[in-house]
Formats: sequence, structure tokens, C-alpha cells
Amino acid sequence: MGFSKEIFAANLRAARAALRMSQKELADAVGVSKNAIVEYESDTGYTPGADKIIALSNALKKSPNELMGWKEV
Repeated sequence: MGFSKEIFAANLRAARAALRMSQKELADAVGVSKNAIVEYESDTGYTPGADKIIALSNALKKSPNELMGWKEV
């Protein structure tokens, strides 16, 4: 299955909101700037690398597949 920036951005925003976490709090947990989180959550913004996707997953208590919108088999 391919990558959809739109799905990733929406899933990232939803997971962060579900934890009532600010963009700054998530940025601090992942080790990036708040501006990077803004970009990640924008469906036209920058896409994080695999290392940051893992860090985001850990901080948001979601699997990488959940954030990417991929079904686990």
C-alpha cells in the first residue's frame, strides 16, 4: 500500500488531539521543533523520515501502521 500524506496528517492530528497534547508537547517528546509538527500535520507539508515516524508513534501510543493509515495483517 502506498503512502498518503493526507491520511498521515489527519491521523497524526487526531492521535495528538485524543491525548490532549499540544504541538509543542509532541515536538518536545519527539525531539523536533513545533514547526516540524505543524508541517507533519499539514497534508501539503514536509513528511517525516522513518526515525521520526517511530518517535511520533511512541509519543502518541500508536503503531506506525496506525499513523500511516495502513491495515495490520
